[in-house]
Amino acid sequence: MPRCPSPSGTEEGRSWLTHGLRVDAPVLVTDLPPAVPFGFLGRVLPTSEPVELRLTLSKLSRTLALDAAEKAAAVAEADLHTRVNGPGARPSELQHDADSARELAARVAARDQDLWRVGFSFHARGRGRKRAEDIRARLIHRLRELGFQARLPTFETGLIPADPNPSQLSPRPSGYWHTLATDAIAALFPFVDESVLEPGGMLVGLLLDDASPIFLNRWAHGSYSWGVFGSTGSGKSFAAALWSLRTRWICPETQLFFVDPLGEFAPLTRALGGVVVTVGRGLRERLNPLDPATTGGDRDAKAARVGTMLRALFPSLTDAEGALLDGRLRQLYQERQGVPIWSDLLEELANRPGAERLNDLLEVFRHGSLRYLDGPTTVSLERSPLCLDLHAVPPGQLPFHLTYTLDALMARLRADHRPKLLVVDEAHYLVHHAATAEFLDQLVRHVRHYRAGLLLLSQNPDDFLATGAGRSLLRNLRATVLLRLAEVSAEARDFFQLTSAEAEWLPRARLPGETGYSEGLLRFGADHLPMAIVASTPEYDWLGSLLVAQGAEPPASPDSPRTARLSPPDREASLDGGDCPSNGGGAGPPPP
Repeated sequence: MPRCPSPSGTEEGRSWLTHGLRVDAPVLVTDLPPAVPFGFLGRVLPTSEPVELRLTLSKLSRTLALDAAEKAAAVAEADLHTRVNGPGARPSELQHDADSARELAARVAARDQDLWRVGFSFHARGRGRKRAEDIRARLIHRLRELGFQARLPTFETGLIPADPNPSQLSPRPSGYWHTLATDAIAALFPFVDESVLEPGGMLVGLLLDDASPIFLNRWAHGSYSWGVFGSTGSGKSFAAALWSLRTRWICPETQLFFVDPLGEFAPLTRALGGVVVTVGRGLRERLNPLDPATTGGDRDAKAARVGTMLRALFPSLTDAEGALLDGRLRQLYQERQGVPIWSDLLEELANRPGAERLNDLLEVFRHGSLRYLDGPTTVSLERSPLCLDLHAVPPGQLPFHLTYTLDALMARLRADHRPKLLVVDEAHYLVHHAATAEFLDQLVRHVRHYRAGLLLLSQNPDDFLATGAGRSLLRNLRATVLLRLAEVSAEARDFFQLTSAEAEWLPRARLPGETGYSEGLLRFGADHLPMAIVASTPEYDWLGSLLVAQGAEPPASPDSPRTARLSPPDREASLDGGDCPSNGGGAGPPPP
């Protein structure tokens, strides 16, 4: 490729400059997206690559600013009237442009905003052209992912000086100068730290970019509930155990509860001095699903809750059978005193017209596989930590068992004002049925009133996106962690507002067995933060041995959590995106 001397004494190629062994490969931005988020430069300028932003600003005089704002408003109005019925026109977008232009003109007139002449360019730097070109290609990809229109200053690179002077009207390439309002200038502020350091927070993970810690204070927000989604082996159980342990270190009076279909958290519960209640056929431990104490003595609410449980157990119930069942349940709770059991419900349905199939189904509580539940509660849920171990329950009955165990824990959550964390594993079993999905959604919405938060674990967020209640539940989670996913559906990408780069990276996020830590994307408010969930060596030694006993996948080796180097994925393929309630937080004891 031919080179020619530039005015500065460097050499200029078609779209690059050389400075000794360094190659400068610039990028210009011709069009900005409709909305530029504050801090977007943190996604465009990674710490792992030599990319520079060169920026110069000059504020327009009040007269020039008013003229420019009024001209922009007039052009937008003209477009609205002349193009609104044209081919390919989008009236709503044209109306939005006109409204925005009028609002800007009014704010400039009221001196709420200034207008600025802004010149900026991005520069990929590397030793050698190939290195610089590769960095520039990734830079352009990131800019386009955020909605910017980028171009190369072909044969114009020498017109982008290192110290542009806006007071001189020297030539500049097209796409270099922009007129922006003060709010837009704020988005170009380059010094932004994407890490989250909430006072009194718990260490959740480390940013993949630079290993900055992420501290989240569960108790400092409107919702105390989080969700973790990832394929088998992605580290969900280990993350839940690690965060539960750290929560206790920060706030020792926090009570821990595990609803555990796989039995993975039973060893941890015992190691912390807690109680494991194992539910299943042939066992003596029993929770009576009909006990009205779980709804605070509200017998009408309990009747409705039992109907939800039975719809989970018998999805084939017809509308007529459901209506008959609801009526008999309300009759049972209104006319009988004390705590009913399943035999009492069977008596209510005996010889009722239309209840023949219902009676046959409910025989499972008298002579079938669930007969061990026909009787009063025989266990206490007062101790903490507490694990309800459901590994002996057949998969087809898990939605029913999950519903009544969570219902039983509701009474426990209301019992006192200490902070409480409830971990629900395999939560997808509850969203496959409309009634139980609604129940879980209500639980996520209301547990904060009892100073409690949920940590929901599941393999695939699409299970939740399939129902209205599931989507509502996801919206009410304060933090969502997406670990390795087998695939990212269009629905998931749209709901979680993932960029195509994030969607492409998640199926390639590395597993604990590969790196010694889990990789995933933390969605926390508007932030999308690629992070590693890393355990210290003492944490690994203690938690890893407990979870291995039940088949969970810990990090690869005891040394990996402390010595593994966080290796951030290419930003092109990954980025586009508390205080203890009762004692005020504070440092906890060291790991066991």
